Amino acid sequence: MADAEEQWMKLLRELFGDDAEEALDQMRHMGMDPSALAQASGMANAPGMMDHMLSQIRALMSQSQGEDVNWTLAHDVARGVAAQGGDPMISAAQAREYRAAVTEAELWLDAATDFDPARAQPAVWSRAEWVEATLPKWRFLAGPVASSVSLALGGVLSDDSGMLDGPNAQGLIGSVSPTVCGMHMGQAAGAMAREAFGATDLGIPLLDEARVVMVPQQVEEFAEGLDIDMADVRLFLALREAAHVRLFASAPWLPGQLHAAIERYARGVTVDLDALDNAVRDAGMGDPAALQKALTTGIFAPTHTPEQVETLAAIETWLALIEGWVDEVTARAAAPHLSALGPLREMMRRRRAAGGPAEDTFSGLLGLTLRPRRLRDAADMWATLTDRLGTSARDALWRHPDLLPEAENLADWKTWVERATGEKRADDIDREIEALLSGTWEGPDEGPDGESDTTSGA
Repeated sequence: MADAEEQWMKLLRELFGDDAEEALDQMRHMGMDPSALAQASGMANAPGMMDHMLSQIRALMSQSQGEDVNWTLAHDVARGVAAQGGDPMISAAQAREYRAAVTEAELWLDAATDFDPARAQPAVWSRAEWVEATLPKWRFLAGPVASSVSLALGGVLSDDSGMLDGPNAQGLIGSVSPTVCGMHMGQAAGAMAREAFGATDLGIPLLDEARVVMVPQQVEEFAEGLDIDMADVRLFLALREAAHVRLFASAPWLPGQLHAAIERYARGVTVDLDALDNAVRDAGMGDPAALQKALTTGIFAPTHTPEQVETLAAIETWLALIEGWVDEVTARAAAPHLSALGPLREMMRRRRAAGGPAEDTFSGLLGLTLRPRRLRDAADMWATLTDRLGTSARDALWRHPDLLPEAENLADWKTWVERATGEKRADDIDREIEALLSGTWEGPDEGPDGESDTTSGA
């Protein structure tokens, strides 16, 4: 074992120079036995591993230079997680099959909504392609919080390490938090890649362009074990993805509002330094994977600011309204065609309400739960509006956020629908929308009880 320890000393001298002996003492103090680590790493039996490890450490330190989060590592980890269990390339025949399903779904949707389909050709992607296309949006949404966590983690590690002032030592410690947070972000994106049927599963568009996306591997894994024809499952999921894309394209204010609200919420997220410090102590500095896992153990402050509470209510309401509209529209579009619509619809409702690994990971990243809590209420509300107003006037409510119900209205949606429609017909609502968009709208009419017939948006 003396040789193994000497190999570690060579590594420590490379990193810490004259402070290597003190660094070795610190490792022993933190419960890391150099001989055991060398044996576990394989270096005791493979001296060439030392050069490889040194090159890897230099690369990580170089990548993290000047960054709060190692986004290069996040990308690589996401690709690796997405590829677990296999990630076959999409064949030409498979792409044709899925694009044909989207084309058929679009025809069905034409009978259920006035919103136009996307112009871009449907994308049929592997998990790796999904990661490449959506990671920029993940970076935009979660990046500010990831940077805050990284800075807090760096401070905790520096305080807890008791290590040295040498530039090499500080460089290593400074690279740990960007590396750990890069791993954390990559794990999140990779987990979502293993769950996503398309690019709208969370109710938030992850692409800048209006484009229907299908991930065959996820669709086919979802269909396994169901007593439903594979073609029906594919068509149902294509319907949902296409409906989401139509909505986001036809209500161009909506993606921006969602992204801005999430960014506004994220700005108020604070890290519980005591919880983070305890998590770091439990994980130990010597294991970046354990540190990364520690970031999912409740490190965010449990209380929200008043602005965060208001923003969170708006986000949850929008998600419920989006999911409810998609549920209603796809149900009407599929009813004449899919005999298994009932079970598929109920299965998807439960999946969205309960959430999955991807939603849980996103919650771990932001402390934000992306689940439409009032999905059934929203779906019932949109169904009632369809019956009373027709599809055109129903969809016209998406033209401006002030025409949509707020959280308290959705909780009592029947009363809101009565006030919003009342004696009015679809053409009356169309005139109000035109007045709103032209700047001549004087606000909602008040009913006999003094309450508005329409309410401001979420």
